[in-house]
Amino acid sequence: MTAPMERIQLLDSIEKDIITCLNSAGQVFLELSKEKSSLKQAENHTQTFLKTLGAVENKLTDQINYLTQVSTGQPHEGSGYASQKVLQMAWHRLEHARSRVNELDKIKLKHFQERAAAQAKRMQAQSQIQADVGAGQGSAMNVSHPMQSQST
Repeated sequence: MTAPMERIQLLDSIEKDIITCLNSAGQVFLELSKEKSSLKQAENHTQTFLKTLGAVENKLTDQINYLTQVSTGQPHEGSGYASQKVLQMAWHRLEHARSRVNELDKIKLKHFQERAAAQAKRMQAQSQIQADVGAGQGSAMNVSHPMQSQST
């Protein structure tokens, strides 16, 4: 059985012992409240109460000691809490690094696309200029300058 399940079963056992203590104490009071109480039965219930209370105290002390060891991060036999915590933090750092790399990759891709678009515009503008220059040479003789036609 796994350690956490054993711990839960032990806590369940402690709870049952506490109920037994309360029942024993109640029985003592019931016996003492009678007109003709039996001292023997009252003593038996008192002994049961004290014995069970001692067991509860010991078991709870063990549980508290276990929790103290586990919560301080010290290695403890049967406890994987510290290792689990380290692993969880490593996974968190890994996921953060992956998301950051993806963000940087998207920024790089966007930058390359913008650069390619700007270069395509420059090439298109150069082509247009060359086409205008080429077309202008052939028709330059036939077209007069607008300022020249006004002055004549």
